[in-house]
Amino acid sequence: MSEKSANIKVVSDNRQARFLYEILETYEAGIELKGTEVKSIRDGRCNLRDGYVLIRNGEAWLLNVHVSPYQGSGAYFNHDPLRTRKLLLHKQEIRKLIGKVEQKGLTLVPLKMYLKKGLVKLTVGLGRGKKLHDKRDDLKKRQDKREMERVMKNY
Repeated sequence: MSEKSANIKVVSDNRQARFLYEILETYEAGIELKGTEVKSIRDGRCNLRDGYVLIRNGEAWLLNVHVSPYQGSGAYFNHDPLRTRKLLLHKQEIRKLIGKVEQKGLTLVPLKMYLKKGLVKLTVGLGRGKKLHDKRDDLKKRQDKREMERVMKNY
């Protein structure tokens, strides 16, 4: 299903996460937000780069994600940009993630924030950190692919 057919508008993408982590599984989660945060996200004013997900007391929390204050309202109604936000996941998904994060040493990383049918959703990836040689391999593969495309274009 393409993004246009499902009424999805990508607001923010964490491209750095795919470079630093090998993503094993992805989950879709809702986010508990305040009104000014939703307005700011609809304007595309959020950054997932340094964000991560923690699981505490059976709940998933999104930390270190920057959502800029909304410009259309006064300072009184605005929110803290780096506020900790609760993720809305099913209990069985959280239990499954707890086991994988604690036993296997994996980490949860926000990958993409988007609007789906008017609601803000977040794609969370279960990832394992890449080593330096893995990153070099990825860069080499990407460079080889570009070079092959260039040759095919000129041929």
